[in-house]
Amino acid sequence: MKKYRGAIFDLDGTLMDTLADIGGSANMVLEEYGCPTHAISAYRQFVGRGFMDLMHRIFPQNTPEEKFPQLLDRMLFYYGEHCLDHSVPYQGIPELLAALAQRNVPVAVNSNKRHLYTEKLVRSAFPAVSFVEIIGEGCGFPRKPQPDAAQHIAQTMGLPPCEILYIGDSSTDMDTGRNAGMDTAGCLWGFRTREELAAHDAVYLVNTAEEILKLF
Repeated sequence: MKKYRGAIFDLDGTLMDTLADIGGSANMVLEEYGCPTHAISAYRQFVGRGFMDLMHRIFPQNTPEEKFPQLLDRMLFYYGEHCLDHSVPYQGIPELLAALAQRNVPVAVNSNKRHLYTEKLVRSAFPAVSFVEIIGEGCGFPRKPQPDAAQHIAQTMGLPPCEILYIGDSSTDMDTGRNAGMDTAGCLWGFRTREELAAHDAVYLVNTAEEILKLF
């Protein structure tokens, strides 16, 4: 089995279960504007491409386009107040990151979440971890699945892309890793399905954090 020397992680649905706080904040916006809310489980399919995309997915199709910047502002306000209410690392993730550090494997985070919240969540959940990079939306790179941020991280790590494992829970992550020239691991504990990850050519499908460690 191939052994990798660096790891790039998605955040939502990969390192942390953030669905309740994202869905809860989005539902607050819907309630504020008198629109039907969605079950928290439905947000598994809504998230992954940034909050503006999320607003377009959850609001009625006849919502005027010029209203979306205001809706986004309200989402950012509510999420800023509630992003740490229920979000927690998935089982085994803190131990995985500690074990990678012991093996001198550099790790980074690449998310489509706004950088402010990406940084806030990661630093809160994993204060002892020395991430090479934490990159969220707004850091000057195109959003995933564009490979620019992942390729920048590879340069920072000083490793060729083929020696870095890109780890995520969605088709966007699998496409990002492939576009960056990296093998991918699809996390089956996340927001999306095995079928989606397989359809987007996940090199590995993993059920536990321990399975990821075996690849290093």
